[in-house]
Amino acid sequence: MRILVTLFLLVALSFAKINTEIVTLIKSARAQVGVTTTYDPSYVRIKYPMGDISKSRGVCTDVIVRAFRGVGIDLQKEIYLDKKANPKRYKGLYYTDRLDPNIDHRRVKNLQAYFEAKGYRVKGKFLPGDIVVWKLPGSNLDHIGLCSNKLNRDGEPLIIHNVGAGAKEEDVLREYKIVDHFRIFK
Repeated sequence: MRILVTLFLLVALSFAKINTEIVTLIKSARAQVGVTTTYDPSYVRIKYPMGDISKSRGVCTDVIVRAFRGVGIDLQKEIYLDKKANPKRYKGLYYTDRLDPNIDHRRVKNLQAYFEAKGYRVKGKFLPGDIVVWKLPGSNLDHIGLCSNKLNRDGEPLIIHNVGAGAKEEDVLREYKIVDHFRIFK
């Protein structure tokens, strides 16, 4: 009986940790709403690691990068190290294949390549904390956002993203063509 109780507690603690990471990830993304008010894709030299542009500015990838920093994951560093160790994974995704810690983590295709390599791709229902990648209509541009814990009328998550007017939390999951889906915390 003691073994069962201990096992139950260990399982419960592991779920609590995962739920805490998802909640923190979403809180970190949501904290950008009203702060990141300008869409700015400019190339900016930033420090490495943990570099960032002004919090008032950014693009869709900055929402993701900043959210992950809230749970102690520096995607700038992780992608730089992964691209350095596995250049073929990133070859041909952009006009240059050289390493650049100022911009590599701020590109949707690089985030996709990294998340795929880590085995985070999933199919099916969208859950809070999931990462979604779309193709924007009429432009063929990539876009990325984070599933919120707030749901729409159909029970699907709202999306925290920056598609041109600063960070927002909106009901746009099905507004664009979904091309990828990742779940980092299970």
